[in-house]
Amino acid sequence: MNARLRPRRRLRGLTLLEILVSVAVLALISMLLYGAFDSMSRGKKAEQMRADRSRQGRDAVQRMARELQGAFLSGHQPQSTSLVTRSTAFVGQNSRFDRLDFTAFAHRRVEKEAKESDQCELGYFVVKDPDVQDKFDLVRREQTPIDLDPLKGGVVNVVAEDVESFDIKYLDPLTGTWSESWDSTQVSGQLNRVPLEVRITLTLKGVKNSPPYTYSTKVVIPIREMLTFGVPR
Repeated sequence: MNARLRPRRRLRGLTLLEILVSVAVLALISMLLYGAFDSMSRGKKAEQMRADRSRQGRDAVQRMARELQGAFLSGHQPQSTSLVTRSTAFVGQNSRFDRLDFTAFAHRRVEKEAKESDQCELGYFVVKDPDVQDKFDLVRREQTPIDLDPLKGGVVNVVAEDVESFDIKYLDPLTGTWSESWDSTQVSGQLNRVPLEVRITLTLKGVKNSPPYTYSTKVVIPIREMLTFGVPR
């Protein structure tokens, strides 16, 4: 009788307890795998954000430095003030976030045979993001052709996000000292002059508790004399 019952005992199914234990083990393994993949995904995303933040700051400072090398002032104006249609300037304002507006040979023609000059107005300043609280972005303003107001107009684009500080200093070739501001349009400032050097320091907020990203450079202004070709001195 016992010999006949043995095959049936070998063919019996899993008990409910065994099924529950198996499901629990599979669930635990799935949770561990999900946690590992999620951690890898978050780490990859954070690293990508750090790389993007670093690239933004580096590209913004390099672009600003490159365009500052084309800064200029022009003394070419019609004899009649009613015929004046443009005004060149180099104006640096000191505040919580500094601002710099200047005219430069920096406009890039993107269309073939475009009848555009390489002269333009440029501005770099920080604005508050209207969609995110306590977020400030560095923007670039370009106006072409040059008009009568060198501080307004043109197209504004964001070049770096989450700015913590933006500081610009100017080396005066006459005094040999660094100044916090510059104004080539005012007699009380640096009338009809550009600085010998410009020092730029841009700091962006860190990503995921990382330290801030700071970028600093000095730029020598090659064209320090007003352009007065054909004008007798």
